[in-house]
Amino acid sequence: MESRGRYGRPRIVAELRGQGIAVSGKRVGRLMKSHGMTGKKRRSSKVSTTASGTHMVAPNVLNRQFKVSEPNRSWVSDITYFATGEGWLYLAVVIELFSRRVVGWAMDRHIDTTLVMASLEMALQNRPHKGLLLHSDRGSQYACRAYASFLRAKGITASMSRKGDCWDNAVVESFFASIKVELKPERVWKTRAEARTAIFEYIETWYNPRRRHSTNAYLSPIQFEASKCVI
Repeated sequence: MESRGRYGRPRIVAELRGQGIAVSGKRVGRLMKSHGMTGKKRRSSKVSTTASGTHMVAPNVLNRQFKVSEPNRSWVSDITYFATGEGWLYLAVVIELFSRRVVGWAMDRHIDTTLVMASLEMALQNRPHKGLLLHSDRGSQYACRAYASFLRAKGITASMSRKGDCWDNAVVESFFASIKVELKPERVWKTRAEARTAIFEYIETWYNPRRRHSTNAYLSPIQFEASKCVI
């Protein structure tokens, strides 16, 4: 199966039914158990960035309202990191809450405001953003004057998690948990270039177009948007 062992029982059932194969969840569970198969499990995530009291912190406008009825109204953003033989590779993403699609991303060896701005600029190039709310944590890459000024210039309302509360940005934390488990190589990537390629392929050829998401009635983000006629 194209999931490469990433799927558990619910997504396998959805995938088979999507292919026109009538199957029950109990039967899939029995078959998986008999063959010693399990979906890859997530590990808990940790907050990797913090901001001091001197930084520009926005209120928590999103307030964990992760279920939205319209596209391009609420986005969430954060940064994570991957180990390589050359050192850390940092990934910043912007996720559309309506479909859980990764609409912007950027990677670099440095973790700074330039990284998060690059991921946001990618999202803004591809999506309308009038009246947009953009939520992040309080990391110094977000809680700085340059980032705040950029959002104001674009007419975007900033929202930030409460101090030390990763659950306020749970959608991105969930994505990071999934990519780290599902993409985990047998050993550390030798180079950042190898990691870049793997992460790019995960987002653009698997997660967005193919990975079935429980929030989307087990449609992938792109399939869900197509079903709702999102352009």
